Amino acid sequence: MPTTKKESFYFGLMMCSGMVIVMTFYNLFLQELFGVIPVTGIIINLLLGFIVAFSSDLFIVGPVARKIAFSLPIKQDKPIYKILTMTILMVLGMVLCMSLYGLITAAVMDSLGETSLWESYASIALKNLIMALPLQLIIMGPIVRYVFTKFVKQNPAVNMTGTVN
Repeated sequence: MPTTKKESFYFGLMMCSGMVIVMTFYNLFLQELFGVIPVTGIIINLLLGFIVAFSSDLFIVGPVARKIAFSLPIKQDKPIYKILTMTILMVLGMVLCMSLYGLITAAVMDSLGETSLWESYASIALKNLIMALPLQLIIMGPIVRYVFTKFVKQNPAVNMTGTVN
């Protein structure tokens, strides 16, 4: 887990990148838009989705999720509880935010159909939650945490005597 603002930035960047790519293609598949939207449209959708997701993560969902996670009575001595709590809260928050983004995108493209905005939002959010939570817990979370600890996480410098600087 990240411990500094710089590490949090890189961790969020990595996590958002992976989740946005998978979730964008998942939503394109659900809306049966493969072959309908040109490649440039998909790239624009990925870039806009990433900007919205990363901004939401950095300024809204991340701070709120951390505040809630650290106020819950979870066992602080077991890292797995902290990771699971934070992951679930982040997924819930990001699904709510990104489903709103998806609803706005669908409204702009006039592809909502006859359902109300509330029904469309609930449907989009539920479908995204069904995909995002297992994706985050089973695939993306472990991969990003591994890559993060391997290449980004700051380890204290150890000098020749074996003491930490």
